[in-house]
Amino acid sequence: MELIPLGPGFGVEVRGVGILDVATDAEAYKAVRAAFEDHSLLVFRDQPVADDVQVAFSRAFGPLELTKVSSLGQNTFYSRLTNTMNGKVVPPDHRQVLVAKANALWHTDSSFKKTPALASVLTARVLPGEGGETEYTSTRLAWERLPTDLQERLTDAVATHSYANSRDQIHPDLATEMERRALPPVRWRLNWRNPVNGRRALYVASHAYAIDGMEERAARQLLAELLGEATRSDYVYSHKWRQGDVVMWDNRAMLHRGRPWNYADERTMVRTTISATDADGLNEVRPTAVH
Repeated sequence: MELIPLGPGFGVEVRGVGILDVATDAEAYKAVRAAFEDHSLLVFRDQPVADDVQVAFSRAFGPLELTKVSSLGQNTFYSRLTNTMNGKVVPPDHRQVLVAKANALWHTDSSFKKTPALASVLTARVLPGEGGETEYTSTRLAWERLPTDLQERLTDAVATHSYANSRDQIHPDLATEMERRALPPVRWRLNWRNPVNGRRALYVASHAYAIDGMEERAARQLLAELLGEATRSDYVYSHKWRQGDVVMWDNRAMLHRGRPWNYADERTMVRTTISATDADGLNEVRPTAVH
């Protein structure tokens, strides 16, 4: 297996081992899992991309998350992210385009759920001619850049995350009433310690909006500053998609966002999400639901 560096201090392209190898061979999984823990972002090129193959690869890393209510492919192990319906591209004011615009906010997947995500796996099925890249940045490196006194202040700090908070930034009706009921706010520590290597990462996202013990405006300002520091352009890797790409990232230690494209052109992606377990450090970030 060969690892080719990609991002500024994080991310590698994996060569010599494919996603089918990981799904069927314990030694291949062990090597790729070690690369995942070290580098946070893995890119596999020229893979046999199909729903069942993607699910088998993803399941090697842990239990798969069912899609949330109102998702395309509800109650399946994969989400289809597309701007089409019944074979046709939807108009620019359609909910699916608004969802794509919400995904253009910096976020980590499933921080708004009672069980957060260890990792996500994304594959390209139909690509537009231009645009539609996915950008990534390391919140592990962002944590390490923070002043020591701020790290100490944030070590035990707890933030509240809500799916509706990010969707409301795009349109007040984007989060449906069903989604708001099914996904109430949850609280997480503002950092996540990797149990394999002991390195901490900021745990922030566009879903986060409050910090325990802080006045609302001050909390939102601090969260915005932390997000801004983590996502400065010189710390970002932009992935330009091509057919056969499989990208996997560590939601405990990464932020990502989708970039715009001409929404008159089809773009269809498929995402699988691996739930975090106690072995992934979840015991350190056990939430208390906010009522």
